[in-house]
Amino acid sequence: MAYNSRYQYETSPRKLQPEYEPIKKKYPKKSTARKINTNTKSKAKTKPKRKLKMQVKMLAYVAIGFIILFAISYRNSVINEKFSEIKSLQSDLAQVEKENEQLEVNIENNLNLQTVEQAAKEMLGMQKLENSQTVYINLPKQDYIEPATEEIVQGENENWFQKVINFITGK
Repeated sequence: MAYNSRYQYETSPRKLQPEYEPIKKKYPKKSTARKINTNTKSKAKTKPKRKLKMQVKMLAYVAIGFIILFAISYRNSVINEKFSEIKSLQSDLAQVEKENEQLEVNIENNLNLQTVEQAAKEMLGMQKLENSQTVYINLPKQDYIEPATEEIVQGENENWFQKVINFITGK
């Protein structure tokens, strides 16, 4: 019993023989001497070419790998440079802020009333007012408001469209 299989079922499987024998066509042989010579030459040429292609491929892969590693290391070095630059700028900023706070404290210390009065007396030769130097002025208790004599022009900053609308409406 064979079920579309090439083996029969028994204790030791044997290959079934096909029901027909394929016909093998025999072609007339051409001169084999040339064929052998060209085959050996082409095989001899293709082996070094294949080897050379494989070597070139491997060299290209290694070169690409080195380029990728170089790009990564260059990127990391640039990042490290920027990081160190940021750190130095932050330290400079901290130093300037500290100096600024010290100057603010000095300004506040110098702005109290006694130091200003002392500097006015010593540097500028100023003196305190006495009662005899005080002059009192009497002002009337009425407020006088004068109307504006100039006419205020609104519309100097108007664009041409607003000017046309104002001309049509008569404003």
